[in-house]
Amino acid sequence: MCGRFVITSPPDAMRRLFGYREQPNFPARYNVAPTQPIPVVRLINGARAFTLMRWGLLPGWVKDPKGFTLLINARAETAAEKPAFRNALKRRRCLLPADGFYEWKREGALKQPYFIRRRDRMPFAFAGLWETWSGPGGEEIDTAAIVTTEASADVASLHHRMPVTIDPDDFDAWLDGASDAEAVHRLMRPAPEGQFELFPVSDAVNKVINDDPRNVEEVAARAMPAKPEPDKESDVARPDDGQMSLF
Repeated sequence: MCGRFVITSPPDAMRRLFGYREQPNFPARYNVAPTQPIPVVRLINGARAFTLMRWGLLPGWVKDPKGFTLLINARAETAAEKPAFRNALKRRRCLLPADGFYEWKREGALKQPYFIRRRDRMPFAFAGLWETWSGPGGEEIDTAAIVTTEASADVASLHHRMPVTIDPDDFDAWLDGASDAEAVHRLMRPAPEGQFELFPVSDAVNKVINDDPRNVEEVAARAMPAKPEPDKESDVARPDDGQMSLF
């Protein structure tokens, strides 16, 4: 799954990789968390476009978002069947620029955060789904979720799930709503073994307020308190990989 990630490449580098026309000047982010605005690339009139969306998908049929579970992740294996995701999977797929993400290794009551990035240090794209939620007062919120799948061998030692990443050669196929279901399904696969590297980082990343380069500096894995203070921001946003069986 994915509950925190990092965007640090310069805007020009992201623009070249994703091929959108806009020239956003977004700052480096070292601790992107659910409910925050995130960069998203989608197709608008056949062209790639950059926009900001809230991380946490809200299906259009939700009446009251305050009582709705925050859907930060969508399982690749079941997204086509879940009412919360199936329409977005067919017609509203997107790419989420990233330079890395975090995962926590559990050992009993202990949790050690790890940073995961490409071995070549290049930025990459998460597979995403998006929806526009319209409120009773006419307000609209663009929202998105990250698609997850089984972890590759590189990541499986930390967690059995990881985000789906889309290669640049497959950007068009993922974004195009005309792509057939079989082609889309083939793209929702684990990353190739050896593509990612991981290392332990400071538990400062547990707190959303800590958003600086020190979050991605390697540290020695160390014992943590037997009963660590719960990180309400991430734990509340991540029940059952961001999904409930109802959806």
